[in-house]
Amino acid sequence: MSKTGAHGFKGRASVISGVICALLVTVLATTTARAELPAEESEAWSLREESGATRIYTMDQDDSSFQVFKAETLLDAPIEAVMAIMADPASCMEWVLNCSASYSVGKGDFNDRYVYSVNDMPWPVTDRDYVLHIRTQGDETSGEITMKMSATPDKRAKNSNRVRVDRSSTFYRLIPEDGKTRMIWLQHTDPNGSLPGWLVNTLLVDIPMSSMEALERLSGLERYQGFQLIYNQDGQLIDVRKPADT
Repeated sequence: MSKTGAHGFKGRASVISGVICALLVTVLATTTARAELPAEESEAWSLREESGATRIYTMDQDDSSFQVFKAETLLDAPIEAVMAIMADPASCMEWVLNCSASYSVGKGDFNDRYVYSVNDMPWPVTDRDYVLHIRTQGDETSGEITMKMSATPDKRAKNSNRVRVDRSSTFYRLIPEDGKTRMIWLQHTDPNGSLPGWLVNTLLVDIPMSSMEALERLSGLERYQGFQLIYNQDGQLIDVRKPADT
């Protein structure tokens, strides 16, 4: 766990903001079926920020003091590179803030698998960990890919030095557009602990904005080039890999 010192009010405010961001990013990819996300096209979305091709919206969520956000952007990257990143558990450490470990758990395949991840939290907050049930679907005709992830806290024994995360809902939709990728990301999170909703809600713009920027940068690296999407005879996505791997 990293230890961050604070000197004066400005320093303490910076640490508090960092702690809350880390708590939220801890569950960027975790979901639970207990809460329905709003419809993507709902008129209740409120635009919070627009920068270039990126728009961030928020909406109040029933029975929660924490808002749900929707992020939309056009990544300057082919969908094959984006999916190569999504399929690589270790990539979490390169584009998800404070992710310090991430690897596959148990048996699974491209469409249905489990991943264990750890988030390094600013001192004195305890590190968070989580186990994700990741389900990926894609259609060859439309080219669209969706990802749904479910927190499965009992899939792996808990570590006494970490707090197991189990509450959030997230959905990714990826659509190819002329060599680029349109990404739509919905998420609602109830962070563990006694964090005030109004304070968490002020940070909902920064999290998807910075994460999608990092994802775009990562997708340009050489190791994620040359991948192909693999479909079965029914036109359903079953893998992403380089031709040499076939």
